[in-house]
Amino acid sequence: MKEKIHPKYFKTIATCACGATYEIGSTKENIRVDICSACHPLFTGKQKLLDTAGRVEKFKRKYEKAAEKKQKLEEARRKIEEAKRKAEEEKKKTEEEKIAEKLKAAEIKKKRKKKAAKAKPKKKAKPAKKAKKTKKKSK
Repeated sequence: MKEKIHPKYFKTIATCACGATYEIGSTKENIRVDICSACHPLFTGKQKLLDTAGRVEKFKRKYEKAAEKKQKLEEARRKIEEAKRKAEEEKKKTEEEKIAEKLKAAEIKKKRKKKAAKAKPKKKAKPAKKAKKTKKKSK
């Protein structure tokens, strides 16, 4: 082995969160771990309950907020679409009303013309005057 290139090696104690301690060799002086073979569910067969309730609640709150935002967006879209539809209907109505007004005006004109035609009899055309033929007297 080359000198001065390897890290220092210590005989140390690894301490678990459950309280178990193990004497091991390591490059670190003190080691603390959250889980070990004495408390790990794979080795013990028992599942240790962590603070999963808080995590689950946090997860649910996060997605409830997202669902609320999505619902608000959908409502806003529906309102916008409804407003557009109403505007189009009003536009159609105004166009139909304009057409109806034009038709009424045309009918009124026709009725006035008929009344005017009935009220004033047409003048009869005078027959054209015939030209008189004159005979010239010969001398």
